[in-house]
Amino acid sequence: MNRIHIVSNRLPFSINVENDNIELIPSVGGLATGMRSVYKEYNGKWIGWPGLPSDDLDDQLTAKIEEELIKEDCISVHLSKQEIDLYYDGFSNRTIWPLFHYFAQYIDYDHELWDAFVSVNQKFADKALETIEEGDTIWIHDYQLLLVPEMIKSKKPGVTIGFFLHIPFPSFEVFRILPWRKELIQGILGADLIGFHTFDYQRHFCSSVRRLMGYEISFNQIHIEDRIILVDSFPMGIDYDKFRDAATQTFQKPLQEKSKLHRELEKYFLVSPERKLILSIDRMDYSKGIPNRLRAFSKFLEDYPEFIGKVTLIMLAVPSRGTVEHYINLKREVDELVGTVNGKFGSINYTPVWYFYRSLPFENLIELYSSCDVALVTPVRDGMNLVAKEYVASRTNRTGVIILSEMAGVAKEMGEALIINPNNINEIASAINQALIMPLDEQRERMIFLQDRIKRYDVFKWSSEFVKSLAKVEKIQNSFYAKKINSKIMENLSSKYHSSESRAIFLDYDGTLTGFRSNPNDAKPDEELHKILFKLEEDPRNVITIISGRDRDSLEKWFDGHKINLIVEHGVWLRKNQKEWKMLSNASDIWKPNIRPTLETFVDQTPGSFIEEKNYSLVWHFRKAEPEQGELRANELRDELTTMIANHNLEILEGNKVIEVKSGGINKGIAAMQFLKNQDFDFVMAIGDDWTDEYMFRELPESTHTIKVGLKNTAAKYKVESVASVRKLLSEFIK
Repeated sequence: MNRIHIVSNRLPFSINVENDNIELIPSVGGLATGMRSVYKEYNGKWIGWPGLPSDDLDDQLTAKIEEELIKEDCISVHLSKQEIDLYYDGFSNRTIWPLFHYFAQYIDYDHELWDAFVSVNQKFADKALETIEEGDTIWIHDYQLLLVPEMIKSKKPGVTIGFFLHIPFPSFEVFRILPWRKELIQGILGADLIGFHTFDYQRHFCSSVRRLMGYEISFNQIHIEDRIILVDSFPMGIDYDKFRDAATQTFQKPLQEKSKLHRELEKYFLVSPERKLILSIDRMDYSKGIPNRLRAFSKFLEDYPEFIGKVTLIMLAVPSRGTVEHYINLKREVDELVGTVNGKFGSINYTPVWYFYRSLPFENLIELYSSCDVALVTPVRDGMNLVAKEYVASRTNRTGVIILSEMAGVAKEMGEALIINPNNINEIASAINQALIMPLDEQRERMIFLQDRIKRYDVFKWSSEFVKSLAKVEKIQNSFYAKKINSKIMENLSSKYHSSESRAIFLDYDGTLTGFRSNPNDAKPDEELHKILFKLEEDPRNVITIISGRDRDSLEKWFDGHKINLIVEHGVWLRKNQKEWKMLSNASDIWKPNIRPTLETFVDQTPGSFIEEKNYSLVWHFRKAEPEQGELRANELRDELTTMIANHNLEILEGNKVIEVKSGGINKGIAAMQFLKNQDFDFVMAIGDDWTDEYMFRELPESTHTIKVGLKNTAAKYKVESVASVRKLLSEFIK
């Protein structure tokens, strides 16, 4: 793999400016830790905002900062105070953040914020485009840069792009309320690999893509016009050894080297050796469920009064967005709740809640993780939540219990924790009691499983798995491009076409010559298609056959006046150049009364679906149905029909948003071969888009130029992306 570059909102350094001296302080967060190894190992650059408003820097200071950052392979995207206010504090954190965390009541629908978001995303994309070269790989991070993948891909399609979202992706019903929903989806779809923390977020994203954009999704692959996009889940880990080693060293320090907090904790246990500590560490954010946590602790002391005076909740709330109204109100609520709990249950010698509204250095965090018997991690919505993993890694004696919200992404990996609903105060209170009375043997048993799992899938494993998937998607793309008709292949095809004396050209209709429509009857040929076909017909060496699953009447009416052959209903009927229809196969329709009631039942159960009746087949269409319901019902219908036709000469065909039941022994491959029988063609070409055309690709002679429309696996020799590509290809022959 060539160079891998990282793009994130912030660079992995804090910048300290003192007397014109520049100091770069490495960030200690999980992303910085995991990514530092990636971009260094693959000789890439890290592109991001250095953390200082450009308004506060003169040209000389800016140059100095740039110089220091370049030494660390970092490239700055400079932002003004206004841009930070509108793009970061504005659209990112007042629109996307509440939406993606299901706090719709807090969303700010300000167009000025959106415009700033687009503008700043373009700044990041432009800086990346200056840095990357064709063949490079770029990994873009998080919700602040949702538009950047498409902005890069549109300018440099040869660059492999990964995107990882570090917060939840909401369900479609929530996501759809955003006015700029399609723009955000289109931005993300510029990536070739899209990563989420959990399968739920992945599923929500794919549902939104299907419903908003109409793209086909097969397993975890999204098929857009010219690419296959891979979507997968990668649960982020931590630097396990860093926390484990720090916790080990903490308890080996001599007294004089221990921090003030550590000495206070030890003194506390000397005075009250039976005292239990519960730890709560979070940013002061409405998504973290801090008020509910305090209410639950109050309920616990109320329901289990024997613990009053014996249990203390250490609550560390890290300041966050303190100028935003919702956060100001949240802090006020938390302050009041802490006062209420301490006033109700406290005494001269007992403070139930130790409340710290500040951040603590890494060393102090380790001391808290190591000293507290229970970790209370109860966000109402969280992308992952690494606090839970950090607590586990720091428990060197393998004791301790985690009470964990089911709404945190990390809950999917930590089944040994006590999983609770963060909105159920009684359940949390009961879990606190369960955690405090849990026998040490059970604590150790649970903790051993948690530690082994978290150690195995750490932040380095997470980043390496994503990089492996980037290589995988590159191979998938290359397999498509290997068959894609490029200029050289087109030149070869054109040469063979023009040097031939007799040509047979088989063309599927829907999805090949024209796009799909919600109503099949609306898919009639347009003026451009008529012109292309008339031009092809002018050459007496061309024998053109439209071979389709459609009925006779539609195609006969639509192509009246054309000198072409029609093969319809997947090979039942043939009409040669305006002559009479002839049956190519002895088909029967006596089975229809037995099958039609089943299809009608599925129409009743699936709004938007309908039945199309042909001479020798019945078709259930679900293009207008809700995408996910349509796919679900299609699977159910296929299973039911498979049982029903077991002893009959019938087949099930699955097309694009259709399921068709027809007489057996009939397909496009057999029909095409019958058409070619006793005729001598020195150029045969077949173009089609779905799996019914695969019969053609397999049955026709080896020398046939077979072309698949779309990105799926195929027996065809070549691929083109779309209907427009087919028309362009045919137009090349008639220049």
